[in-house]
Amino acid sequence: MKNLFDISGKTAVITGGSRGIGAMIARGFVEYGVKTYICSRKLEQCEATVEELSKYGEIIGLQADLSTMEGVTAFADQIKEREDSLDILINNAGAAWGAPLEEFPEAGWDKVMDTNVKGVFFLTQKLLPLLKKAGSAEDPARVVNVGSVDGLHVPDPETYSYSASKAAVLHMTRVLAKRLARDHINVTAIAPGPFPSAMTKGLFEAVGVDKITDEVPLGRIGTPEDMAGVAIYLCSRAGAYVTGEHVTVDGGWATTV
Repeated sequence: MKNLFDISGKTAVITGGSRGIGAMIARGFVEYGVKTYICSRKLEQCEATVEELSKYGEIIGLQADLSTMEGVTAFADQIKEREDSLDILINNAGAAWGAPLEEFPEAGWDKVMDTNVKGVFFLTQKLLPLLKKAGSAEDPARVVNVGSVDGLHVPDPETYSYSASKAAVLHMTRVLAKRLARDHINVTAIAPGPFPSAMTKGLFEAVGVDKITDEVPLGRIGTPEDMAGVAIYLCSRAGAYVTGEHVTVDGGWATTV
């Protein structure tokens, strides 16, 4: 029982791990002794995060654009060249787009869907051989998809493709969980609410941090510890019997908006 949350010695990939929610999870993993790969479209961002987190443990940064099949394939190939198996895949990389309904562009639809849904599916597909090698009945490999409370409720901002994509991610999580259970791979999702990140910066500026905080029943914005804690739970022995589910991490926000 003392080691229920121990994930030391595992190997993880966190997409979009150079900032925001991905970096929060990356720090938790690195400090807990996980060999952690992160990726970002901008190599400089990865290198800065690697420099910051390497004092806590082993972290490797790679450049990747997961909005295209070429980028997904290239990134998966880099991981396969470096690792024979993979314990944890955190599908966190995402994009958002906001515009009035009458003006919402096709580019804003395609970019978000390609990154948030297509990229998640095909990276999981391409890393399946490594995940299958790592998983066992006692300790399954883990795929954790980062969704959003916007996939559960109707948000006020006009981010049509983002909300649709995150709803798709949550349902795809259930579909993949059923398919991969016999391969000893658990598939779960996290649905974050208000956390400080590049993606929520516009929302915080438009609505105001104080107003959002007032709407959260627990009365605060999420912290890195809140996000890392849930990811560690899902990827440790404590979460070994959990699959096909999502964990909403929002201080109760989705119940009020």
